[in-house]
Amino acid sequence: METIVSGARPTGRLHLGHLHGALKNWVKLQEDYKCYFFIADWHALTTDYATPEGIAQSAFDMLLDWLSVGLDPSRSVLFRQSRVPEHAELHLLYSMITPVPWLERNPTYKDQIKELSAKDLTTYGFLGYPVLQAADITIYKANKVPVGVDQVPHVELTREIVRRFNQIYRPLFPEPDVLLTETQKLPGLDGRKMSKSYGNAVFLSDPPEEIDQKLSRMMTDPARVRRTDAGEPEKCPAFQLHKIYCTPEEIEYVTKGCRTATIGCLECKKIMIKHVIADLAPIREKRAALQDKPGEVRDILAAGNRAAQKVAAETMVEVRPAVGL
Repeated sequence: METIVSGARPTGRLHLGHLHGALKNWVKLQEDYKCYFFIADWHALTTDYATPEGIAQSAFDMLLDWLSVGLDPSRSVLFRQSRVPEHAELHLLYSMITPVPWLERNPTYKDQIKELSAKDLTTYGFLGYPVLQAADITIYKANKVPVGVDQVPHVELTREIVRRFNQIYRPLFPEPDVLLTETQKLPGLDGRKMSKSYGNAVFLSDPPEEIDQKLSRMMTDPARVRRTDAGEPEKCPAFQLHKIYCTPEEIEYVTKGCRTATIGCLECKKIMIKHVIADLAPIREKRAALQDKPGEVRDILAAGNRAAQKVAAETMVEVRPAVGL
């Protein structure tokens, strides 16, 4: 089996955007690949180094959601990045050979400097996080990295670092290929990208009544000021959820009803809401059961940490003599 590596920063409870943007794809990948999925707590410090208090709880909450949606510790290695110190060692060695201009041209670096202007991101950790990312991927000799189109430059930088390492020392690492995945970007309740930081998210663990309340007030086509105003579904953020959750017949019904103003926005959304609630019910139930067994959840993570470190340690046994250590 080929190897896949992917990770996510611990941001606490996960929401519909995470489910459709990554998690459902990860669950499918378990069938055909050897998968390493890690909680990227060191990466969390690159932007939130001044407020680390919630990282541990966020890591636990995220693991609960991973297990609840179907990530299987018997088929995938689930682990916490900071519990495998070999990531940091390889990151250090890669940093010796990575030219600074490679990092400065990173599009995400430029974008986040603007978006997070309230934070001091003039740190080496933030500039150099792609080097740590390269170590995360290659220490397990990943063959593929599942990403959306917007993340392809990140993988290409990893490939460049690998090529440089292999040329300077000796060929130890495969150049990981991009595994392009269809990631559905879900709008939040206010029409912006769904995000915990925006306060516009529907969480996987929300109870049915809260899902109903949130989605009932979700933004719709601004042109529908009054009930009698016709609208355009493609301009309606809520319609993006209809396209994911509703049947073709239901989509046809709400499309016609919106454009002719024969149904109101709330009636339209209620058709979609029932499907969201039904889809999240088994996830929520499994999460609740796991939450009552925190010891078992921590044991799963500890086992994943050990499995990941075993492989990472074997890789570093090859790396150290290659660089003269």
